[in-house]
Amino acid sequence: MPDSPPDLMGEMPSPGRSATPAREGEPVWGETLPGLLSAIRQRRRVLVATMLAVPLSAFLVLQQITPQYTATGSLIYQASDYQGALRQDPITEATMASQAEVLQDLWVAEEIATRGNLYANPDFNASLRPPGLVSRVLSDVRFLLGDAPDNGPDEHFIGPIRDHARELTLVAVHAALHAAPVRLSHIIEVTFTASDPTVAANAVNNAMDTYIKRLYSDKHVKIGDGAAQFESQARALRANVQQSEERIAAFRAEHSLSQGIHAGTDTEQITRLSEELAAARAQQAGADGKLDAARGRAGAAAQAAVASSVVQLRAQQDRLAAQIQAEQGRLGSAHPEALGLSRQFAEGQRALASETARVVAAIEAEQHAAAERVRSLESNLHAAEEAAERSAREQIPLNAMTRDLDATRAQLQAVLERIQQTTHQASIEFPEAHEISLAIPPDRPSAPKTLQTMAAASAAGVFLGLLLVYLLHLNDETVRSGGDIRRLTGLPCFALIPEIGRRALGQLGMDEYAARRPQTVFAEQVRALRASLSLSADRPRVVAVTAARPNEGKSVMTLSLGRSAQISGERVLAVECDVRRPSFQRRLGGPPAPGLMDILRGHIDWQTAVQDDPVTGMHIIPAGKPGGDIAGYFLSDRMRRFLAEVRERYDLVLLDAPPVEAVTETRIAASLADATVLCVRWRSTRGATLLRALEMLRDAHAKVIGTIMTRVDPHAHLRSGYADAAIYHRRYTTYYRG
Repeated sequence: MPDSPPDLMGEMPSPGRSATPAREGEPVWGETLPGLLSAIRQRRRVLVATMLAVPLSAFLVLQQITPQYTATGSLIYQASDYQGALRQDPITEATMASQAEVLQDLWVAEEIATRGNLYANPDFNASLRPPGLVSRVLSDVRFLLGDAPDNGPDEHFIGPIRDHARELTLVAVHAALHAAPVRLSHIIEVTFTASDPTVAANAVNNAMDTYIKRLYSDKHVKIGDGAAQFESQARALRANVQQSEERIAAFRAEHSLSQGIHAGTDTEQITRLSEELAAARAQQAGADGKLDAARGRAGAAAQAAVASSVVQLRAQQDRLAAQIQAEQGRLGSAHPEALGLSRQFAEGQRALASETARVVAAIEAEQHAAAERVRSLESNLHAAEEAAERSAREQIPLNAMTRDLDATRAQLQAVLERIQQTTHQASIEFPEAHEISLAIPPDRPSAPKTLQTMAAASAAGVFLGLLLVYLLHLNDETVRSGGDIRRLTGLPCFALIPEIGRRALGQLGMDEYAARRPQTVFAEQVRALRASLSLSADRPRVVAVTAARPNEGKSVMTLSLGRSAQISGERVLAVECDVRRPSFQRRLGGPPAPGLMDILRGHIDWQTAVQDDPVTGMHIIPAGKPGGDIAGYFLSDRMRRFLAEVRERYDLVLLDAPPVEAVTETRIAASLADATVLCVRWRSTRGATLLRALEMLRDAHAKVIGTIMTRVDPHAHLRSGYADAAIYHRRYTTYYRG
């Protein structure tokens, strides 16, 4: 709701209170979501226009761009198994990246341009295109400056001549060609971009064909070079082998060294003697063991190696001893059976001793023979080893020459195998790369990407629209609500007067709308203004209605307020003080008549100048004929006497004063009035302008008791989200008509 007026006898509110905190419910940009939505709603047309303009501009630009088609082909790079003789490094990601760079070098671009006759294509040969506006302007400027264009080299010029058209074409083709390896594979994708899809496809296929043929040619060159190198190495190695064989033969002949099957006699003899000596020593050790066992100096395992007859006798004696011990324990040692067993045991012991002596004698003879054989073999082995050592010393130089010969023969064999492998590789005709997917003319252009571009343009339009709304909101210093007025000035806003469209006005004038349509929001806000003035503690009789700038609705408010009060039964006089731009006579529709200026000049008394309002009967005094020192007339005693008289005769005297910043008489009229009301145009009057007007009125000692916000757009203000916009909500439509 509009605010109530302050007590006229109280402290005058300062117009400089710009830092007054926002009232509850007032949206503030950036602090709350309603504040953001409010700013967007206030400038929705700007937002919508930007959201439409950016995509539309992008669409128009896209229509001017020549579509570009990108053809794609792929090939696989895989070295053959037969290149091991020439290649040492495996195929890595670095290798694939290097091959991709080779595929898109200038040499391949030159082949593409030559095969596809791109030198005659204006898309790639810039010299064939008509000069653009910038080029023509630069050419004209150079001509005016006397810098003639270069028409080519001098005919006497010696040296290579640059072909700029060819260079530009190669650069353009190279820029359109692109090759990249596919990760974790041996595949390279090749692309080419052109305005003609057929040209793009042919360029890709020509690039892959050129690259493959180049690899094929390089392969044969490498194979030929490798074969020649290997043949040279083979000839040198053959010569080395022959020389080594001749040196070895001469050495053998000089030292009478055998070769072939007789060369290893000493070694074989030593080996044989060593084997025989080992066998003899084993035989001797076995004889020693048997002898110890027979003599009883070994364990059970050694005794088992003695003759079976001795073993049987000993086992029999052991059983008999056990039986004797058992019978003696059962029958006693004097029992006949125990005595008999004792006699049998004694006879067995004699037989065992006899058999053992016989076996020991035989084993001793065998052990003696084995020892003699060991000594003989050791002597023979020692002699053979000495002979072998002498022979080995003589074989050292020969062995060194033999090893060198073997190494040279191994190298020669390896080189011969590589020569055979290289010859085989040259015969199979297998390239390192081949196409796996030829390029075909694409059906759809790759650029411009209309869908993505339009989506990005739409997003950019939204962003730019919001940014523009934000910037406009930051730079908008106009007053947008009654809360803004209170924060800036500390003054109340008595009413929010809506803007009435022509359709709603019909044949009515804006000043008579409140009187003719009393059930409208417009009339209700005028009554709210009148109530604010009437309900103040010190009710003013003479009220000056002014504004900071022209066209803010002060004259309409003066007439509307006066007519509303007249209808309510009050005696109202409206005095037009805007002498330089009078409007009462035009609005009333009557002929020119004497008015305020005539009264102040003393030509007539004020009763003669009073006119009746044809709508409500309210008394009106027009401005009269301007001229002379208007400010002086306003400062005269006649002005004071005039106001004193009408104050006594009328309940309400309204002074329609000119804008504060326009003329001086406004401050004079405001200082003579009991109170002053300042009209502020919605979203038009800047806050600084409002503060300046209040400062000027304060300097004139005028009592500004409040403000009126005029020409408010109800729909826009309602969308703004301000608290005082609720009076325009549709929930209140049942209270008003028209």
